[in-house]
Amino acid sequence: MTARLFGKNGRQDSLVFENIRVVDPTQGIDEALTVRVEQGIVSALEPATAPVNGKVLAPAFVDPHVHLRTPGREDEEDLVSGTRAAAAGGYCAVLAMPNTDPVVDSASVLGALAEQAERDAEIPVGFLAAITKSQEGAELTEMVELAERGAAGFTDDGRPVVAPGLLRRALQYSAAAGRPVAVHCEEPTLSRGGHVHEGLVSAELGFGGYPSVAESVMVARDLALAGYEARPLHLLHLSARESVEKVRRARSAGVQATAEVTPHHLCLTDDAVRSLDPNVKMNPPLREEEDRAALIDALLDGTIEAIATDHAPHAQEEKEVPFEEAPFGVIGLETAFSALFTQLVEPGVVPLPVLLERMSAGPARIYGLEAPTIAVGAPANLVLLDLEAVWHVDEGSFRSKSANSWLLGSKLHGRVVQTVAAGRLVYTA
Repeated sequence: MTARLFGKNGRQDSLVFENIRVVDPTQGIDEALTVRVEQGIVSALEPATAPVNGKVLAPAFVDPHVHLRTPGREDEEDLVSGTRAAAAGGYCAVLAMPNTDPVVDSASVLGALAEQAERDAEIPVGFLAAITKSQEGAELTEMVELAERGAAGFTDDGRPVVAPGLLRRALQYSAAAGRPVAVHCEEPTLSRGGHVHEGLVSAELGFGGYPSVAESVMVARDLALAGYEARPLHLLHLSARESVEKVRRARSAGVQATAEVTPHHLCLTDDAVRSLDPNVKMNPPLREEEDRAALIDALLDGTIEAIATDHAPHAQEEKEVPFEEAPFGVIGLETAFSALFTQLVEPGVVPLPVLLERMSAGPARIYGLEAPTIAVGAPANLVLLDLEAVWHVDEGSFRSKSANSWLLGSKLHGRVVQTVAAGRLVYTA
């Protein structure tokens, strides 16, 4: 069984990207080419015949962690708006989390979502199913049945699997299902009442602290179970340097562990909380500069293989409340590349090919999806980037239904100009 992606059918008759810098880390390509697409397939890579035009063509992005709020909160996001936002961000595929209403914990709910995506999704969408029924941490879902219906993996994202015996059984059943288990690592008795990272900022502002050990202690436990069962395990949205070290050691010991990190954890620290802006409140919380540096190092050396936005839309009235009362979560699909290019690539912290790989092939590899690539005969999953563009983030710029972005009012460099997903031109700026 292979994970399924669901979305509209149809391909472009032909597309040509002439005399352009092509960067594909998976193929070792960084050169001036003309790329031709016929019937949705890359048909030719030809040497450039003129100076390049200043833009970059790369494999389109894959986001392994988004919240599309369907079913249940379509006022915040739906399959149409969420996938249009993804297309505008350069994504050719996204994977949606199951913490909806109802929870994606049965073949019937998953089947209905898949049918809706075939009608409405602008780009291919995969769906993760819950590990436990209603995400209550008490009883496993029918994992094999859900995999047969097309589930891309299993997670109780937003909630940890607190009982170690239950997570062990989930890892065992994942072998029969042929899908990875992805875990939200949080020890709730340590994080309870926390709004921001426990440290100097939380003490100064008087906010309840959410210590990094609340994450890292569960990272260690979950990695131990995965190693014991010899099963792959994916760690969602890591934030703490202690967590990174535990993943690095586990991988060195042969544990099949993968991990992801968000743009906001790569770009911000808990100093941002001093603004009291509810749009910098997320779970896990922003941490200290040492944590951010550790995450960047892990991204560079491959300990962290994927960048995931954790795109979490919220209605305006939910975020326009005092910081402590606001829900966790921020949007990120439409700004991820630009934010990371501006804050990491331009200053020389992260090379452009590394960023592109961690936003594309890395996430695809974790869930067994075909990695986007620019090669003759490959499906056209392409993103055209203008690295010289300068733009400002404002509420009116979003295709998402929600605007709870940590970047509102920011000036960013680099922008997505076009996106081709599954052979279809899905976005043009």
